[in-house]
Parts: sequence; structure tokens; C-alpha cells
Amino acid sequence: MRRRRYPSDMTDAEWALIEALLPPAACEIGRGRPEKHPRREIIDGIRYLVDNGIKWRAMPSDFPPWRTIYGFARRWAAAGVISLIRDQLRRRVRLSSGKTPQAAAVIVDSQSVKASETVSRDSRGYDAGKKINGRKRHIVVDTRGLVLLVMVTPADVTDRNAAKEAFFRLHLMHPEIAIVWADSAYAGGLVDWAKERLDIEIKTVRRPPGAKGFVVLPRRWVVERSLSWIMRARRHCRDHERLPQVSETLITWAAITLMTRRLTRKPTRRPTRASTAPTVMAAAA
Repeated sequence: MRRRRYPSDMTDAEWALIEALLPPAACEIGRGRPEKHPRREIIDGIRYLVDNGIKWRAMPSDFPPWRTIYGFARRWAAAGVISLIRDQLRRRVRLSSGKTPQAAAVIVDSQSVKASETVSRDSRGYDAGKKINGRKRHIVVDTRGLVLLVMVTPADVTDRNAAKEAFFRLHLMHPEIAIVWADSAYAGGLVDWAKERLDIEIKTVRRPPGAKGFVVLPRRWVVERSLSWIMRARRHCRDHERLPQVSETLITWAAITLMTRRLTRKPTRRPTRASTAPTVMAAAA
């Protein structure tokens, strides 16, 4: 095992959470050879790439080969392992904060980001409203800001059109969801369609009449905060992935990192007045 040296490396407590959710290795069920590299180093490599925004080929030499890390990331995403880890961690975070394990109300929004030259023309577009040539991220979060769904499309796809596929996926994975909070871009015929087909009620949150500049809007600020959390990972300041599915996977990994850190961080205790009194008296003396 290599020495832990990067801020993105998992702690022992984080690894204990992730390891319990990973599928057994092929050699453990008699279907293949033993894995050459420890899985903890594979996940640390994925987290390093997401956190620092490097190229796949620029993976530091103390990690496993970049092709190995990329292969594990793609296979786990295709098998639904990443979604399972995300959902299980979200349930634990909700339970630890006194919420029910499943969310009945969610918030949806989108974010247009520029795309690198590695993004092909058929998976990118021009968002005339934001004046961005690239891709658009559609994200669904619960009332705690925890990610339930990520979908990446060309930037010229409207929120209303992308929402039909996003809400359909959401309904298949989480049939308990009944309310979706959104902005005015999701109004119109989409409201009737979601109610008739999926039994989901879309509630739009509009800006107050006459408001100028930035205004904190109820419900919508939660998903805006989640997008800012994801943007802290430098890989997501711009879309570099050739395949939208890889972008969705790496965004999900950023959300997973946020949840593992939240579950394993040590609570900070503020000094009480009684404990600070001797210090104050000594300083006065």
C-alpha cells in the first residue's frame, strides 16, 4: 500500500464506509484472477483526478496505471455500483441528521459549463441564454442538498426537454418522490405531463416581482449550493470528458466524497462558559 499523501486520499473511516458497499472481487467468487492493485488505491486515484482536475494520463506514478483506474470507474458505473454507493451514503447522512432515509420532495436545476476540445460536436451545444458552448448538467437533490440524480446533455437542450428523461429516471429509481421544486424553466406542459404520467407534482419557485440582482429564493438555494459544492472539485470547472456518461460518473464521485467526509468528520465541541472561566481569570490575574 502506498503512503497517504494527498488531501483527496480517503481516511481509514472513509474507506470502511466505501469498502462495505463494493461488490466482491471476481476471484472471490471463482470467476477470475486476483486483482493486481488494491481497490483503496483505485478509489484514491479517482478522487485525486476529480479533486485536482488533471488529465487521466497525468496520474501520479504512485497510483495504479491510469487505464486501470479508468477501467474500474467505467465498469463500476455501468454495473450500478456508483449509484448504489451514492444512495446508501445519502440514506446514512439523512438518518444521522434526523431525517427519513427516503426523500419525498426534491429540487431540480441545471448548470451550463464550457467544454474542452476533447468533447465531440455531437455531445456539445450552444446555450444562447448563458452564452456557453459546452454541456449542461441536470441535477436533482433532496432538501439536504444530497444528490439523487445527475444527467449530462449538450448545452442547447432546454431544461424542459431534458426534464422528461430525468424525471422518468427519477421515478424508476425513487417512486416515493411526489414533489419537485424547480424554477420557471420547468413550467408549462411539463407540469401536466409529470402529474399524469409519473404522479409527480412540480412546484415552481419564481423571483419576487420587481426584484433586482441576486435574490435567495426558497428551496432553489439548496440545489444552487449543491452545484457550488460540486464545483469545488476542479475537474468540474469545465467538462473534459469525451462521453457524457463519464462526466455523470465523476460528478457522482464528487458527491460521494462530500458525503463520506460528512459522515466521518469529528464533531467540534465549543468551549462552554464554565471551561473558559479559569482561563479568563488567569489572564486577568
